[in-house]
Amino acid sequence: MSPKLEIVRTVISLRKRIALWRETGQRIGLVPTMGALHGGHFSLVKFSLEFADKTIVTLFVNPKQFGPNEDLNIYPKDETKDFEALEKLGADLVFVPEIEEMYPDGSITTISLPGIGDLLEGEFRPGFFDGVATVVCKLLVQTFPDYAFFGEKDFQQLAIIKQMAKDLDLPVEIIGCPTIRESDGLALSSRNAYLSSDERKIAPAFYDVLNQMLEKILAGEPIKETIEGAKLRLFEEGFSKIDYIVVCESSSLEDINYLGNGGHILGAVWLGKTRLIDNIKIKSS
Repeated sequence: MSPKLEIVRTVISLRKRIALWRETGQRIGLVPTMGALHGGHFSLVKFSLEFADKTIVTLFVNPKQFGPNEDLNIYPKDETKDFEALEKLGADLVFVPEIEEMYPDGSITTISLPGIGDLLEGEFRPGFFDGVATVVCKLLVQTFPDYAFFGEKDFQQLAIIKQMAKDLDLPVEIIGCPTIRESDGLALSSRNAYLSSDERKIAPAFYDVLNQMLEKILAGEPIKETIEGAKLRLFEEGFSKIDYIVVCESSSLEDINYLGNGGHILGAVWLGKTRLIDNIKIKSS
């Protein structure tokens, strides 16, 4: 039987528990989430359980990474269901702070990563990565884990967190974990719940198009031509808007015009009112 999951809501309580673990030399893994947990999150927890002696999961819907017209007020939440799943998995502690706990009155500090944080998601969601970097930095400082686990589905986010941890000399290993998908290829996301039944049937075409791009690029088709063809097919499949489809270098996320040593295909598209993101790694032969 799994040990009982400890639920804490304050930084003081969190640090008291961590101090006791540290006294006995326990290695700590951190899995930051915004709740509404699904198989992708569970895979991160499983990685932490494998790497670390103690696993902390955080549930915090961070208001600083939502724009004025985004879905903060309707973002899915189900604490009870999340707690039950985490206890069954064997997580040791879940940190569930209120907004006032994370951002007390007078809190003005923001973490910003110019350049890499202004591209792609940063262009279409201004301030988004400032909010992400700030809350993740706070969580890393609050827990000082040995390892922190993030999904590769949010590839730009992963790159930014790795850069931030490096720049600030944070003593943590940031570990990217493979994207978890439905049987039809759709990447798991809490926002998939917004899709209508008809939209859900269309959604897997996004991943199909990215895979077709990969095949064409590896076959030698010019990258610009491949991108234009992918956009055309996405509209034909029923996607309503394309924020970006790019082929870029994996660290800087700068556009590339030829394959070289490989890179990533990144995309963000709209299906009705639901925004989907996904990516595929390109390995040159």
